[in-house]
Amino acid sequence: MLALCVDSSILLASSGALRPGLPVLAPSLYYGGFGGGLACEASQISSRLAQKLVDEKGRLVNSASAPTSFLARHDFLLRRLHSLTGLVPVGAYMVVHLVTNASIWNGAEAFQKNVDTIHSLGVALVVVEWTFIFLPILFHAIFGLLIIREGTPNTSSYALSGNIRYTLQRATGLLAFGFIGFHVAHLHGWIHVDWWLENVIVPLGGARFDPHNASATAAAALRSSPFVSVLYLIGTTACVFHLANGIWTMGITWGLWTTPESQRRANWVAIGVGTVVGIVGLAAWTGFLFNDEIDVESRNANEHRQVNADPDGTRLE
Repeated sequence: MLALCVDSSILLASSGALRPGLPVLAPSLYYGGFGGGLACEASQISSRLAQKLVDEKGRLVNSASAPTSFLARHDFLLRRLHSLTGLVPVGAYMVVHLVTNASIWNGAEAFQKNVDTIHSLGVALVVVEWTFIFLPILFHAIFGLLIIREGTPNTSSYALSGNIRYTLQRATGLLAFGFIGFHVAHLHGWIHVDWWLENVIVPLGGARFDPHNASATAAAALRSSPFVSVLYLIGTTACVFHLANGIWTMGITWGLWTTPESQRRANWVAIGVGTVVGIVGLAAWTGFLFNDEIDVESRNANEHRQVNADPDGTRLE
């Protein structure tokens, strides 16, 4: 069985003769999913554009006179930018971030060295974060929400693996976006403004991470409650699945694998990436929760002594 998907333009064949000026593209065949499941990327169909080409009585109207939004006019470009940012830089950064966190198993000193290397950028770190991390994440997430709004899950009618993956991709996208927002607030407080941190974030239990005492503060944050620990596990898993499955859908968007055989091979690529990155993420999560080398109590006490001391080491209290 094959599933037909019309590409970003709309094929209006059901209305009889097509009028001049209407865009017509041949439908493309998308075959994929684990175990031969078939997936149709429903977000390729711009339903809002179709509504503008058909009036309330079902009659075709001239596309030249139909007003279109910015999103509709640039749909092709925006979808490809959306898929590209999901891999680079957002996906690449997530992998580096998880590998850095997993280095906690090499010891607290090794992890601290990695953190110090990152923060040695100084003011440039803020530019790097906003240019290559936060802005791409915001674009990917916001445009992803628009895609979710256009698509309608149909797993209840067609419980094919491709349809399930389509739904999971959108569900994990929502989970990942919410988790990233929580994670940044929980460890860093979103923005480094003293009034905001002291009066809003810290009273709510956020801004727990100190780059000068990286291992202890990160471990203390994850161990603060069972709910937080489980939330980090769920959030990390959602991010990993979204990246791995997103590689498969990115290949469809960019035309890298369009035949049944190439898409079956791409399944194994997605499985391999998901497995490896998932193991790294699990190593990071377990490292901060169960690594006995991280003595949270003594390190926090040492930090307290350093904060309350003169430069010559004399205690202030």
